[in-house]
Amino acid sequence: MITVFGSINMDLIATTDRLPKPGETVAGNGFSTAAGGKGANQALAARRAGRVVLMAGAVGRDNFAEPALELLKDAGATLDGVKHVEQPTGTALILVGGDGENMIAVVPGANGTVTAKDADAAVDAMQKGDTLMLQLEVPVPAVEQALARAKSKGITTVLNLAPLIADAPRLGRLADIVIANETEFERLAGQDGMNAGEREAALKRLNGETGQTLIVTLGADGVIAIRDGHLFKAKGLKIEPVDTVGAGDTFCGYFAASLDEGLDFETALRRAAVAGSLACLKQGAQPSIPLSDDVAKEL
Repeated sequence: MITVFGSINMDLIATTDRLPKPGETVAGNGFSTAAGGKGANQALAARRAGRVVLMAGAVGRDNFAEPALELLKDAGATLDGVKHVEQPTGTALILVGGDGENMIAVVPGANGTVTAKDADAAVDAMQKGDTLMLQLEVPVPAVEQALARAKSKGITTVLNLAPLIADAPRLGRLADIVIANETEFERLAGQDGMNAGEREAALKRLNGETGQTLIVTLGADGVIAIRDGHLFKAKGLKIEPVDTVGAGDTFCGYFAASLDEGLDFETALRRAAVAGSLACLKQGAQPSIPLSDDVAKEL
């Protein structure tokens, strides 16, 4: 079973021919809303990958709360760990350019009320051998407590180092499995502007120091990872992206689900990379997450 302890948002999405430069106004050509939040996105991806998933987090008592949870509910995720608070449901303001790239501003809202006590409640309901997935869109003390309590119970922890916050390198040392993009990994390794060779060397160094499994997503170039001293690489699909917003979260959810299912590490990486590619073919973080059968057709 997978418990996802993290953020729940409503995404407000505007599309433009190109992303604006600082201080510039550009005309939009579309607007939509979609359920989002890195925690909820990853929970939905793990559920669509076929695993039993419990979501733990917070929403408000406003008009965004129900639609923020709708797709998770429809997919059969357990929502017992979601509390309702007076603060507004978290929101993400997203601009998507014509090339599929995006700019995002996140307003935490209810996500900012998640506490270490909530972390205790989520982890206490888990069993040894379960998987706990976390991100960095809820307060640091809550994430830190969840990681520590899970370790004491023999629960596997998967931490996505996004969004990149000041505490990310420290928190990254506390998880069993760390998933990061190139920029996030450079912060974790303490080295900017890495080339491919330097990245591999840093992966080997960190794995040797901590014993952690480390995964670096590389966008169109796939993914590189290290586990037990062995390097692995996997490719996604060659696509023309429509919207890259949900790709990273889809990768995380599918990867955790694949390990939870008992697939070998290399297969889990490939399956997650393919799922992340498919998520770029539709707009919106959660609506774009593919179903397990659709991923299987591409493997």
